[in-house]
Amino acid sequence: MLEGLISFFTAAFFAAGVRLSTPLIFTAIGGIFSERSGVVNIGLEGMMLTGAFAGIVGAFYTGNAWLGVLIAMGAGGLMGLLHAFISVTIRGDQIVSGAAINILALGITTYSLRVIWGLHEKPQVPGFAVWKIPLLGDIPFVGEVLFQHIPLVYLAFLIVPIAHFVLFRTSWGLSLRSVGEHPRAADTLGIGILRTRYLCVIISGMLAGLGGAFLSIGQLHTFLENMSAGRGFIALAALIFGKWMPARTMAAALLFGCAQAATVRIPALNYHVSPQLLSMFPYLLTLLTFIGLVGKTTPPAAIGKPYVKE
Repeated sequence: MLEGLISFFTAAFFAAGVRLSTPLIFTAIGGIFSERSGVVNIGLEGMMLTGAFAGIVGAFYTGNAWLGVLIAMGAGGLMGLLHAFISVTIRGDQIVSGAAINILALGITTYSLRVIWGLHEKPQVPGFAVWKIPLLGDIPFVGEVLFQHIPLVYLAFLIVPIAHFVLFRTSWGLSLRSVGEHPRAADTLGIGILRTRYLCVIISGMLAGLGGAFLSIGQLHTFLENMSAGRGFIALAALIFGKWMPARTMAAALLFGCAQAATVRIPALNYHVSPQLLSMFPYLLTLLTFIGLVGKTTPPAAIGKPYVKE
């Protein structure tokens, strides 16, 4: 039994968990900004998928992976802008808007992929080289798990303390949180409710687009139809699991990432488990999160409520 656990929980397994959690971290941290400002964003899935496709198009035609990443962030930001317009300006139903963005993104990316490259050809783009951190990368076990990755992985974990600092150590972060908790009180203090929510939802889209770029450019160097495969919803579960706190959300994303890594690791060790059961495991974990088996969570008080200025 012990030997089996040792053979399962290797450095390679945890390194895979770190890689697989990276797009979830980008997207979930983006979701925190949106939902802390009071705007529900179930459109993270569509924003991630849009970013994945736009990143491939950008990297393919420029020949530069970093430019592809920037284009992916821009495309995700545009989807965020659309969501903000519907949710904040028009004051439409935020759940319906997010669902529509998911459907729109799936349709646009699938159609565009077939128009540009046809039914059978798949675009191939340059990716990123692994950056092995000097000295740290040579530490047994820890070095392989944490310090031998492409730069986007390091960027994801760097964004977590940055987001925490912005949200809880800056005056703008205080304004942002007040907009999500007591928008009318924030309005009386001269805080721009609409401007703050617009900016936060756009940031959310840009980070989700960055998560999509990691999937397409950072991992596969190509684009596949619906390649986000529900990761946007897993990211949403991670931020709820993390109680809208960056560090806790990162921990939840790592948990989901390791769950996905397990679906690859188990067949490699010749454990006889149904492939269908394995493939559903990360999503089952997400479902358990949503139905509240991880504890009661309290979202921002004004989340999902359009603000009407009196």
